[in-house]
Amino acid sequence: METTKTTWTLDPSHSEITFKVKHMMISNVRGEFKSFTASIDGEDFEKSTISATIDAESIFTNANDRDNHLKSADFFDVENYKQLTFAGTNLKKVDDDEYKLTGLLTIKNVSKEVTFDVEFGGINKDPWGNEKAGFSLSGKINRKDWGLNWNAALEAGGVLVSEEVKIQAEVQFVKQTS
Repeated sequence: METTKTTWTLDPSHSEITFKVKHMMISNVRGEFKSFTASIDGEDFEKSTISATIDAESIFTNANDRDNHLKSADFFDVENYKQLTFAGTNLKKVDDDEYKLTGLLTIKNVSKEVTFDVEFGGINKDPWGNEKAGFSLSGKINRKDWGLNWNAALEAGGVLVSEEVKIQAEVQFVKQTS
């Protein structure tokens, strides 16, 4: 008896990963990663293998000098560390459409456990018959946990860039069966 394998692959044209960091302790600066992949292997999301790979070079904050600084050894060191990865270890249902996704986030070869809040948007078919699933993720990390330590002191006190990074993702997946 043959079993069907289900994999949900990322639909990149309907997905985004963004982040916000407090700048000068007074406002948030937003950025995004323009190139990433993700998959959910399995029919039952709670029992699936969830993974994502982000191209570190694709960081975009709408300021070329800042992007280049973030790509440098002060932050992501994209010359030596091309990717950020996430490997889900547990997806737990909290409420009707609310989940907690725990996994290992690896940046610059440092892996730390993180947990994201996940809202399941549902499953629907597009006009071409493709089955799609949508999720919203949110969470926060301390960038220093991954060795992203650069900062500058401000004359009036405080620092230029906060340690806390707020992460948001809107992701849509397409069902594949084999």
